[in-house]
Amino acid sequence: MPEPVIIGSERSEVGLPSGMEVLRRGGSALDAVEAAMRRCEDNLADHYVGTGGLPNARGEVELDASVMVGSSRRFGAVGAVHGYPNPISIARAVLERLPQHCLLVGEGAELFAEENGFTRAELLTDEARALWREQLDAVARKESAESVGSAESVEGENTAALPGDHRYRAAALDLVRKFAPHEGPWGTINIIALDASGELCVGVSTSGYPFKYPGRVGDSSVPGAGNWCDLRAGGAACTGRGELSMRGGTARTIVDHLAAGHGPAEACRLGLADAATLPDDFRAELRALALTPDGRHGGAAGQEGSVYALMTPDSTEPEFRPRVVL
Repeated sequence: MPEPVIIGSERSEVGLPSGMEVLRRGGSALDAVEAAMRRCEDNLADHYVGTGGLPNARGEVELDASVMVGSSRRFGAVGAVHGYPNPISIARAVLERLPQHCLLVGEGAELFAEENGFTRAELLTDEARALWREQLDAVARKESAESVGSAESVEGENTAALPGDHRYRAAALDLVRKFAPHEGPWGTINIIALDASGELCVGVSTSGYPFKYPGRVGDSSVPGAGNWCDLRAGGAACTGRGELSMRGGTARTIVDHLAAGHGPAEACRLGLADAATLPDDFRAELRALALTPDGRHGGAAGQEGSVYALMTPDSTEPEFRPRVVL
C-alpha cells in the first residue's frame, strides 16, 4: 500500500496537520479531509471559507462544500448554506446519511443540518462585516474601481486581475456598486487525502465569490467541476473561477488525463488549458490540484508564484510545492 499523504491548496496548511494526524492513526481519507477542512473553516482570519467568509450582495454569508470518495465515487455536497459553520461536515452527512441524494442547497440543506444535530452559529464576523462596510463606504465616497484595488483578482491568491475580474466588478455595480479584495489571502480551499488502505478522498469548501448574487452556487458543490475522485486514476479539485470549471468539467477532465497516463501536474495543466478555451467575459484565474492512488501529486495555475501544501507521515509541518504554470 502507498504511504498516506494529504495535500491542499493555499491556506490549507492551517488544517493539514489535523488531517495528517488522522492518517497517522490509521484513519480514513474521508476522516482526514473532514478534520483538516473543519480547521480551515474555523479559521477566522480566512474570509473565503466557513465562519468569517465574506457575504453575498445582500450581506449574508452563504457556504458551499463537497466530499467525494474515490473507491465508490460517492458524492455529498451542500450549497448556499446559511448559519452553519462547517459545511464540509454537512456534505459528509449527505454522503453517508442521505444516499439517495448527492446535493442539497439553501433551505433544504439547512433543514437537513438541523435534523442531523448540527449547531447553528453566526457566520458574519465583525471583521467580515467591517470589510463589507468598507465597500459600501467606498460607494459613498464615489471612489473609482481603480482606486480601491482592482489591480488584484476577485477570487484568487493575491494574483493580478484579468479582464474578467474587471468585468465581474463592473457587473457587481448593480448589486453593491463597488467592492475590492480585502488585504491578505483568499480563495476556495481544496484538500485531497490518500490513506493507508489506499482510499482517496477529495474535499472542497468555500464561501464563494464575495458579493455574489444571492443563491449562487459555484463549482465547489458540483461533481466533475470543482471536485472529482476516482480511485482508478486519482482525485482533483479546483479553485478560482468556478463558472469556468463547471462549464469545462475541469476536475473530471484532470482525472481523465491522469487515467490517460499524464502526471498530476501535467494533468492539471491540461485541464486548465481546456477551460481556457471557453469564452468568458468574466474570466479570472483557475487553479487545480491532483493526487494519484500511488501518492504522486501536483498542481497547476494560471500565474506564477502559486503553491500547494502537503504532508506525509514524516512531516513535522506542511511543506510547499510550486504549481506548474499554464
